[in-house]
Amino acid sequence: MLNAAQAASTHYPLVLENCGVEVTFPKAPQRAIGLGQNSAEILLLLGLQDRMVGTAFWPSHVMPQLAAANAKVKLLTVEFPTFESMLAEDPDLVAAALPSLLGPNSKVAKREDFEKVGVPTYLSPSTCLDTKATKDTYGSRDRLWTSALLYQEIDELSRIFDVQDRGQALIADFKAREAALRAMVQNNGTSGKPLSYLFWFSSPSPSADAYVGGKNGASGYIANLLGGTNAIASEAEWPTVGWESIIAANPGVIVAASLDRNRWELDKSDAKVRFLTTDPALSELPAVKSKAIVVMDGQAMKPGVRTIYGAEQVAAQLKALGLLR
Repeated sequence: MLNAAQAASTHYPLVLENCGVEVTFPKAPQRAIGLGQNSAEILLLLGLQDRMVGTAFWPSHVMPQLAAANAKVKLLTVEFPTFESMLAEDPDLVAAALPSLLGPNSKVAKREDFEKVGVPTYLSPSTCLDTKATKDTYGSRDRLWTSALLYQEIDELSRIFDVQDRGQALIADFKAREAALRAMVQNNGTSGKPLSYLFWFSSPSPSADAYVGGKNGASGYIANLLGGTNAIASEAEWPTVGWESIIAANPGVIVAASLDRNRWELDKSDAKVRFLTTDPALSELPAVKSKAIVVMDGQAMKPGVRTIYGAEQVAAQLKALGLLR
């Protein structure tokens, strides 16, 4: 991959293969829509707010360091937008974070819908998943997600917009953060054994199964980056797991997601901690009894630009707990 000093200008038309679809970009976009949190935040990190005409679908607040840039961009909706509301902004690119926003079964729009009206689309490579081999509507992974897919996304978006120097600088920053984390956990855990992690995203209620991070998603990547393993063996991206199975898995660390949305009470990290520490069965888990519970930005459990920041959050708390040296 080129460094910032070597990055060459884009020659248009630019043709990319993106999630099995060949897409042609006739020129650098000037009226882009960031459809989904990850896509919008990457565009903002690349300093493209002046070339964005809208964003939509924000389960969490924008990252604090991007708040000023984001304030310059029209918010279409924090929920699912309509196809018509996006077309009303006369976009020349729609960059989407999830297949549920742009995939074949999307309730928002399909890629061919935009193709028919001459609007190129780009779908995050991190979320191009097989949905046929599993009942999980979010799909499944047969191999561990890695930051290489994030770097591919940043690199390709920077080439689409002809801001390769910004893309390479952003990639270099993330690579340095990764290297620092791996160096920090060379001596993994005070016991010398790899820590096992449970990444709990949310639950509709205390009696319901838990939505947790599957072994090969961003959660598995974070566990691996911190020298440990994911306690969940499912290849599904977001499996629902019963609490009896979680007790049997006996994770060494429980990572509770903090979500800004207000769909369920257990979206809140403090509600999660309260449930874990007061439920008669769960409170007996060794991780709970030893207070090995950490809080992480829930969006960082999804593969994307927040994931490495989330790993840093977890590492700092584990270090404070004495679980990482």
